[in-house]
Amino acid sequence: MPRIPRKKSHNGMYHIMLRGINRQTIFEDDEDRTRLLDTIKKYKEISRIKIFGFCLMDNHVHLLIKETEEPISNAIQRISASYVYWYNSKYERCGHLFQDRFKSENVETEGSFLRVLRYIHQNPVKAGLAKHAFDWKWTSIHEYISNSNVVDIEVGLSLFSTNRREAVKLFSEFMQMPNDDQYLDDHIKVKVSDSVVRNYLSQVGIANSSMLQQLDREKRNAIIVELKEWKGVSVRQIARITGISKSVIDRVR
Repeated sequence: MPRIPRKKSHNGMYHIMLRGINRQTIFEDDEDRTRLLDTIKKYKEISRIKIFGFCLMDNHVHLLIKETEEPISNAIQRISASYVYWYNSKYERCGHLFQDRFKSENVETEGSFLRVLRYIHQNPVKAGLAKHAFDWKWTSIHEYISNSNVVDIEVGLSLFSTNRREAVKLFSEFMQMPNDDQYLDDHIKVKVSDSVVRNYLSQVGIANSSMLQQLDREKRNAIIVELKEWKGVSVRQIARITGISKSVIDRVR
């Protein structure tokens, strides 16, 4: 059965995910990660693409890219082929490293651009590998704050302010803002049902949402923190079940 062609982005902007075949590790050490970034930088010039964001995980890569003169698939093919050739030589292996077809989604608006960029930078946090977005070394968030090497930072910062210092400050705040955004993901999603959450509340003496809302703040927040730490429970789900606003739940630490 022939593949369905990718939907063309009207502005040439895409969120790309390159994944190791069978989810295998594609970076064994920091040299490997540095090599891929150098490869991206090289083919950024050759393919005339713009790079607005990246995140290197252990077995997959997120990129926020804009194509200009050639299709994005050509650029990704150049990057992946070059890296795989080097990787196979280093580790004396042969064969495929990346999944045959990369995943992509169109990024058509300024709002989605910023949310996708935030999602990319928060990917290590949502995967449980870092506590804060700035804790993970291998994302483009650091290039926006200090010196850009691979990433074109001007577009992203200009969406916050024309004043560079103010733009960096607002960018940093936005990139760390809690959210439930869902974009391309390599993680197997675990979803906890509402009935399981309600059963837990019942076990701690909370028969209904009103009882939780009427608790003193310290006790209420302790229960909310416990729920937020569950893998597979979202802030939106907690808000729906408890009747407590999402903004309040977001602030509870």
